[in-house]
Order: sequence, then structure tokens, then C-alpha cells
Amino acid sequence: MRIQLSGAIVSVLFALIASNTATQAATPLVVYSERREPLIQPIFERYTRETGIEVRWLTDVAPVLIERLAAEGAATPADILLTVDAGSLWQAAERGVLKPVQSAKLEAAVPANLRDAQGRWFGISQRARTIIYSTERVAAANLSTYAALAEDQWRGKLCLRSSKKIYNQSLIAMMIARLGEVETEKVVRGWVANLAAPPFADDTLLVQAVAAGRCDVGIVNTYYLGRMIKDTPDLPVTVFWPDQATAGVHINISGAGVVAASQQPAAAQALLEWLVSAPIQAEFAALNLEFPVRTEVAADPIVAAWGAFRADPIHVAEAGRLQADAVRLMDRAGWK
Repeated sequence: MRIQLSGAIVSVLFALIASNTATQAATPLVVYSERREPLIQPIFERYTRETGIEVRWLTDVAPVLIERLAAEGAATPADILLTVDAGSLWQAAERGVLKPVQSAKLEAAVPANLRDAQGRWFGISQRARTIIYSTERVAAANLSTYAALAEDQWRGKLCLRSSKKIYNQSLIAMMIARLGEVETEKVVRGWVANLAAPPFADDTLLVQAVAAGRCDVGIVNTYYLGRMIKDTPDLPVTVFWPDQATAGVHINISGAGVVAASQQPAAAQALLEWLVSAPIQAEFAALNLEFPVRTEVAADPIVAAWGAFRADPIHVAEAGRLQADAVRLMDRAGWK
């Protein structure tokens, strides 16, 4: 049976369809973010300008955000989880709160060792956790590897951040993957024996301690030093790239994945793909003085001034898989 519709009815139907489509397009994307607001607001505001899609965010530490996603289940308003460590993304994936996605754009932009094999999360920027040293009291020629900081020549000269920070837990997890647990524990015990001061609460305090002469060497994420150099260009502290003849510099990521219960996974995936596009890579990394995941995108001049280095190609998922082992090892070794 053929149904005849009057022109007026057809017009009303088209108006309803157009209204519904506009409403869908205007639905905000919600990001649960471990990154601080100043580091994401400019990026998300740019996305809104370019696409017309509003991005809203809620910030907290990754464990809290992951628990919140698990508790909210299908009722969550979140579309994307953004964290500052691969270990946290691994944990989120294991909890089932991230959705596998297939994206040629994400796979082409993000190296395989910086993304989940099942497509549940992808690196957005790279973070190097490396050695820093006093340019007034240490010659670069006397530095070599992470493990060498356990040698007697650094007794009373080493500073570390607390073992409670996931950045150090991920570093040790990857060392376990490389060296094995027995050898890694020897190194960590040597570090603890060489400490010039109790572990610091954050990397900024550690850099300040090296600059002030409280210690000569330390291990930090480079962007902490970059922020300080931006304000104090003549700071007497610089970066050393260790293990260049062997494994390479420890790398972690700031990364993200689509929330499993997202009501708009296609739109969430589109935002992730936009974040790894070349122009956005440069801006995203520069906001926190990190390294882009796209190898062809230049780093900020402050970061680039430290020179090129060989990065450890190990898969960053090891930071999560071996995290519990790393925590137990650090406890045994007396790293507070």
C-alpha cells in the first residue's frame, strides 16, 4: 500500500530529522582526564572551534577515575579516559573500562610500542624519564647508564622521587622486563644506598635540590626540568641520555582510550584521531614540554635543545603488567 504524504507533513518530518541530527552533533564529549586543566583546556577549546563539538572534562588521579568508570558502568557520561602513564592505561584496559577501536589513522601515527595491541589505548605524547645532573659539579663523561648510578662514586650524591609515584614504578617495571628482577633489585638497592636525601615528593623539588647542591644527580621526567629552564634559562642543571649503547632511555606516555560505555564512541574516536594529527601533536606536546608520538613532528625548542637520543623500544604496556612486581621490589629494597 502506497502512503501519500502532504507537502506540509514532509516538511515537518524533515525539520524533525534535521533538529535531531543537530542535537546529536552538539552533544558534548566528556573526558575523564588525569592531565591538569591548563594542559588540556587550550587543546579542547581548539577542537570545539574547529569542529563545533564541545568537550567537557573532569580531572583527578588515574586510580580514582578508573574506579569511577567501573562504578558508573553503563551510566557513565564519560567518552574518553586520558592518563599520564601507560601503567594506568593498562590497568584501565584490564578493568574493562576501555573499548577496543580500529583506526588506521591512530595506528599510522602512534608507534606500535606506544599503543595497546587491542586498540584500547594510544599514546598521545611521549615522556622521557632520564638522568639529570649538575653542570657545575658533574662531567657528562662520568655518566653512562641508569644502573651505574648504583656505583660507589655516587654515594651521597643521588636524589630520587618517592617510590609511591607511578612514574618510578613504571621505570622499575620496565627495568625488570629488561634486566630481570634479581638484577633490577641490585640496582635499586644501590640507588637507595647512594641517596643524598630522603626521596622527594615531586620532580620539581628534586631538580631544585640538584641546582642547590644538595645532590649531584637524579632521575626525573624531563618536562619538569623544561618548565624550570623556561623560567630560569641559566639553571645549572641539564639532561643526560643514559643507556645509549644498550636499551635506550626509559619512555612512557600520556595517552587515552575510548570508554567502553561511551554513548558516542565514533565521536570519541574522532577526537583521538585529531589529537594525533601533526598540527595538534606539536601543540599538545609543547604545552607540557613533552615529546610528540609522531616522529616527524618537531619538539619544542627547549626540549629539542637537549639533543637526539635512542629511546627504549620496549612496549610501554610492561609498565602496567609488571607494576605490582616493581612495587614489591622497591619495598624490599627500602625505597620509600
